Amino acid sequence: MDSVLLVSLSVLFAIVVFVPVVLLLRLYIHDEKQEEHSVLRNYPLLGKFRYIIEKMGPELRQYLFHNDREGKPFNRKEFEFVNKAAKYNSRLMSYGAERDFTEDGYYLVNDMFPVKDEELRKEEAAPVATKLYDVDKEKLFSRREHAEDGELDPVYLHEDDRVVLGQDTVTQPFRPKGLIGQSAMSFGSLGDHAITALSKGLGRAGGTWMNTGEGSVSPYHLKGDVDIIMQISPGLFGVRTKDGDFSWEEFRNHAGTDQIKAFELKLAQGAKTRGGHVDGRKVTEEIAEIRKVKAGEEIDSPNRFPGIDTPAQLLHFLEELRTVGDKPVGMKIVVGSENQLERLITAMEEENIVPDFITVDGSEGGTGASYYALANSVGLPAFSAVPMVDDALNRHGLRERTKIIASGKLLTPDKIAMALALGADLINIARGFMISVGCIMSQVCHKNTCPVGVATTDKKLQEALTIEEKEYRVTNYLIALRKGLFDLAAIAGLKSPVEFNREHIVYHSDFRKAVTEDRMV
Repeated sequence: MDSVLLVSLSVLFAIVVFVPVVLLLRLYIHDEKQEEHSVLRNYPLLGKFRYIIEKMGPELRQYLFHNDREGKPFNRKEFEFVNKAAKYNSRLMSYGAERDFTEDGYYLVNDMFPVKDEELRKEEAAPVATKLYDVDKEKLFSRREHAEDGELDPVYLHEDDRVVLGQDTVTQPFRPKGLIGQSAMSFGSLGDHAITALSKGLGRAGGTWMNTGEGSVSPYHLKGDVDIIMQISPGLFGVRTKDGDFSWEEFRNHAGTDQIKAFELKLAQGAKTRGGHVDGRKVTEEIAEIRKVKAGEEIDSPNRFPGIDTPAQLLHFLEELRTVGDKPVGMKIVVGSENQLERLITAMEEENIVPDFITVDGSEGGTGASYYALANSVGLPAFSAVPMVDDALNRHGLRERTKIIASGKLLTPDKIAMALALGADLINIARGFMISVGCIMSQVCHKNTCPVGVATTDKKLQEALTIEEKEYRVTNYLIALRKGLFDLAAIAGLKSPVEFNREHIVYHSDFRKAVTEDRMV
């Protein structure tokens, strides 16, 4: 018996002590002899902790070390706003703002005599059926909550206030009941679960639109019966022949789809003033069929449309699309400078061709894949670009012939109101809607490894995203934005948010003075 016990103890000792020592020694020798990492050569084993902590860095900063207003591209307060609006349709907070009021920045102008709620100009519409969460009990390490059926006022614009795209250019103009829609997000950049949840949620809220992104129209964009703006990029995805040339037949087919209300020519987007990129791992057989490309291969859209070298050529192509499709056609741009913009607007005046809308994407906008230098250093941010476009159109007498859609980190009611005050007519949001369906800002959209199943086409990862639950969050978030926008309009003394202009925004340049936007140089 004693010998059996002794053998057992010896084996246990070998497992607990000897095996780990051998493994550590092997790792030590490997680290010391490898040539790739200098730290590991000088500090075998110990140096590994540097790489482990470096790998955990983004999560540690997001959840532990950044304060509520430090995180990028969105801080914790902005992220929290979207989630509370989406789950609870709540916009409440308490005690006071955490904004540093000594810093430069824009502020909305309040009226001494605000408009009462019953004086606001809105459409009387039937409530929208949705699901809202209610917290039963919340403790330090647990929270019990449940979803229950609810109804929300959809907060539509009055018929007289609706922004019309293509009012004088086509027989099928687009008249959304709201000012806020989903910015361009392609099937391929996002998975089918996310696209479906967004489509159904937006469709339930009504009065909005869904931009397909450059990846063309997928069946998932159409799931929720939401109005569609189809984007056409230099890659011509969805409207191309097998050889990659533009296909008028494919375009006519899309133009004949009732759910597609308008088309957008993509010249650039804020985070990448180049053609789009999709990792080959994301390009499934289904995506390849929709885009008219090969499955499994990386997709890189060209920098500009084939055969279009000047603003005049671009405008004539736009006019031909508008004539053939008989639906509004606009363009998406990133403003680099006033001179570049002037060249485009001058061509509009000279050719007498004006797009039905101009989407002005700020350089702070999002992307599924870009390059560091493009995302950080090219193009102007939205709050600089929007008034520049507005002013240029006014100088040339073209402002009444087109609409401006602003985009670029406009995921809260106050930022939306500011963009409208600076000259925008409509607002596009992408990442706000991504957060509403579960995005946690892990910033791995380009790797097809999104941990919550939003920006991935991996079937296993997409199982994390329950469409039947997330679609209601999209509805709630959009309606919360509309309600918040009308509340801000009332505070500014306006009966509708369509009345925001530069009289309703000031720029706080230091602790002692504030100047109105129209007096700024």
